[in-house]
Formats: sequence, C-alpha cells, structure tokens
Amino acid sequence: MGLTIRPATAEDAAACADIYGFYVRHTHVSFESDPPSTEEMARRIASSSARHAWLVAQEAGGGDVVGFAFAAPYSPREAYRWAAETSVYLEAGRRRTGAGRALYEALFDRLAELGYRRLVAGLALPNDASLGLHVALGFEVVGTFRRIGWKHGQWRDVMRLQKDLAPGLGDAPPSSTNPPG
Repeated sequence: MGLTIRPATAEDAAACADIYGFYVRHTHVSFESDPPSTEEMARRIASSSARHAWLVAQEAGGGDVVGFAFAAPYSPREAYRWAAETSVYLEAGRRRTGAGRALYEALFDRLAELGYRRLVAGLALPNDASLGLHVALGFEVVGTFRRIGWKHGQWRDVMRLQKDLAPGLGDAPPSSTNPPG
C-alpha cells in the first residue's frame, strides 16, 4: 500500500482531529487535556499552512488520511523567525511503516524551500519510537526538561532536539529583513 503526501486542507481537519485525539486521550505524548474539535483543527491547519506547512499522508488512490506532520513557529520573537518546531502524528498502529519518515522528509523539504534554517522538536518521555525517528532523520538531543508536564497522573520529562535544515548556518539568512514563508 502506497502513500501520497500532500498539503493538508480544511477537509482533512476531521481525520487529523481523530488521529490526534487518540494521542491526547490515551497517551502522554501530547500535553493537551482535551482533543481539539474539527473546527479547531481546521484553524490550526490554516495557521500552520500560512507561513510553515501542514502535510497529510493519504493512502494511495484517494484513501484515508493516516497521518500528518506540521511546523509552527518555535517562538514568536523575531530573532527566532528562521526556526520552526515540528511534529508528526500517525494513526494508531502505523508505527514503523515508513509513513512518519515520509511525512517528515516532505515537511523538511518544504521548510527548506521556505528558507527555514533550524528545526526543533519536543518529545514527552518515554517515547522510544519518536526518539528513534527523530535521530534517524538527523535531529540531535540538546537537553531534557525534567518533570515539566503533568499528564495521566504523572510528572513527565520533555526532551528537546534540533536539526540543521540548511547548510551554512554561520552565514546570515538569505534575507535578514524578511522572515521565511
């Protein structure tokens, strides 16, 4: 079964909300307490797509959406405008199928085209599958916040990772006055 990776639209919001809702309700990897509604997910897709990217993996031939990856601002402060925070979510049971890698690689290509230079990710621990994917795709661990989030009756650590997206990070960005996007 092949996958098609494409930009998300508002019509994908229900599928993305369903996929993400599983993680909110049943795991500690999302620190949200309540799953977002379809309308809220559509708002997030539009917001991310405006300056970054939100991609979905769809079963070939127009089948179901089985995962999504997106980027958002790392921080609203202007000095961080060349950095983006990334996330990827797959429907339950899709681990180790190549879908996460395919989504992330397409997302990274899109972000590089937009001029982003550095990617950041945060992983609620433990999460060996996500850590393995991020490291395999070139992220390096830069630190861990200890006992920073409370989810499902336990304090959770969050590991932070980063990845250089473009060569020449010692150089000035392509346009020091205009942010990517």
